Amino acid sequence: MIPLGSNEMLLVRGNSGTLAVVKVGKQRQFLVDTPEREIVLALGPEALLVASGFGTDAQMVNGLRCVLYMIREVNSPLIVLPKNHPASARLKIVVAAGKRIVLSCDITPGTHPEQHLLCGMKEFDGAEILGVEGGVELEGLEGATCEKKAFINFSFTQR
Repeated sequence: MIPLGSNEMLLVRGNSGTLAVVKVGKQRQFLVDTPEREIVLALGPEALLVASGFGTDAQMVNGLRCVLYMIREVNSPLIVLPKNHPASARLKIVVAAGKRIVLSCDITPGTHPEQHLLCGMKEFDGAEILGVEGGVELEGLEGATCEKKAFINFSFTQR
């Protein structure tokens, strides 16, 4: 188990992709907007928001933090694109929410309303991220490096 507070972000870096993980922090509702309907997703404090980024540089880390901040702190909805939407191929960051997130490289980015499923790089395929009391558990990510960063009190890296 990796301890993780509500004001921290866990970065999980591979060779070609980065995952950013934050706790939901308090009982709250998120909206998942699909082409057919809007779904209300109720999550407890130990649940997770996980962003998957297709890159590993500082710009990607800032983007991951920004996307998670917009969803958790600004209450932006999780948006699901329709199948075969042209923007899917251009997405650099996708997000899932829940107590258990499973990574797959066999899905189209941004098109799955199932919030336990997250598109990731091939090196993360089949890995799981679990929200547990006081932290997270990582399964299938043994080759990745982990680093904690501030989530709420942060400044973006200068270019």
